[in-house]
Amino acid sequence: MKGKTVIVTGGSAGIGLHTAGDLVKRGARVILACRNLEKAGRVAGQLNKEASQGGEVVVRLLDTSDLTSVRAFAKEILDTEKHIHVLVNNAGIVEPPQKVITKDGLEMTMATNHFGHFLLTNLLLERLKQSAPSRVVNVSSILHSRNSSLNLDSINFENEAYTRCGPYVRSKLCNVLFNLELARRLEGSGVTANSLHPGIVQTDIFVKYVNIYKTIIVIYFFLWGKDANLGAQTNIYLAVSEEVEGVSGRYFGDCKQVKPSKLARDKDLARRLWDVSEKAVKLRPEEKFC
Repeated sequence: MKGKTVIVTGGSAGIGLHTAGDLVKRGARVILACRNLEKAGRVAGQLNKEASQGGEVVVRLLDTSDLTSVRAFAKEILDTEKHIHVLVNNAGIVEPPQKVITKDGLEMTMATNHFGHFLLTNLLLERLKQSAPSRVVNVSSILHSRNSSLNLDSINFENEAYTRCGPYVRSKLCNVLFNLELARRLEGSGVTANSLHPGIVQTDIFVKYVNIYKTIIVIYFFLWGKDANLGAQTNIYLAVSEEVEGVSGRYFGDCKQVKPSKLARDKDLARRLWDVSEKAVKLRPEEKFC
């Protein structure tokens, strides 16, 4: 990865941190795209001490729940970075106890996990194409398979109940569907896109909002889950492995191609989700590169 530029969203903790740490040791220039600059700065300082082959870590402000922040981050990257070789869409949250609507009119979990990354990827696509061969890595979850349907007319839970884990599992389905349609649109461009399930990982994603249900999940994860370093391995595999050169539109687990749910393989649904997402983030004509 020497001489390569990599963006990792949510790279200051969990599997994002371990992804960044591995890539900087391979010589990459890693951009940690994070909303907590103080924390990310401390992480970058430690990772730079461990860097090798000319690798370095820099920090940039990004809150994927805020479309203004996404646009500002993308502009800064396009103004300062000549190349983007890998984009790892990793940042994510579990839904808050009560429904929260962002200033953009989006449900908070959907905004953070899906809409922010949808907009970010589109804004950086031209630079990714110019840097080809390049890769987009979309972090999803096996929990995407808990969806039996996807109501695109109520994508932000406008007309349905806000249920426990509903927003999270929906956002993870959207990650896989977004990846499917993105790969279709990028055919022949030299840019590949793949999604993944990192495994049951011991991270703090469930810690912020505490209730009995999530306490049980946390205990389960920490008793039987992978540590964050192991959880990052499929991220890293899709970012660097020659085995997946030219492979696109696929879903991976444990560094192997696996089959996502039937719903996540619905190409028509993926196309319709793309159209709904374009409207939700108000994607402008000059921001469309595929």
